Amino acid sequence: MITIIQYKTVNVDGLDVFYREAGDPSKPAFVLLHGFPSSSSMFRNLMPLLARDFHVLAPDLIGFGNSAAPSRESFEYTFENLTKNVAGFLAALKVDQYFLHVFDYGAPIGFRLAMRQPERVLGIVSQNGNIYQEGLGPKWAERAKYWANPTPEPRAQYESALAPETIKGQYLTGEKPGTVGPDGFP
Repeated sequence: MITIIQYKTVNVDGLDVFYREAGDPSKPAFVLLHGFPSSSSMFRNLMPLLARDFHVLAPDLIGFGNSAAPSRESFEYTFENLTKNVAGFLAALKVDQYFLHVFDYGAPIGFRLAMRQPERVLGIVSQNGNIYQEGLGPKWAERAKYWANPTPEPRAQYESALAPETIKGQYLTGEKPGTVGPDGFP
């Protein structure tokens, strides 16, 4: 049987949240929270497998993929605010209980959801999901200084981390040419 993935958008507190949906809504929900610098596109091959037994929902976090990307002046990009947005997404879709798959940036969001309403979480699958300062390692110490004092000079140093070629490199380095689909990055 072929699994159909639907592509939808829901408005949460004035921001459009794009999401992928598959599976039977009468089955338990499985919410997939992506990492940085990705989007729900990273789950395109996993969703059909899970859709056999679950109602699968994979939102693009605010600022990622096809979801709204408001300016830093109008939206504070913190894990707290991203968590509030995902909670609003779940409320808008009337998802009361769910399994979580958290990856990278999705981990601090998913774990915040779980701490606030543990009765809603049926289980958690964590893939490379760090939630504590010590787990960030030494390279993040310099970045933390920037977060505390976001001046233009260090900001310019970190812009290369978001360049399209850098992002592509995270997907393609070490892979055989032609084995990674081009739809997961710009």
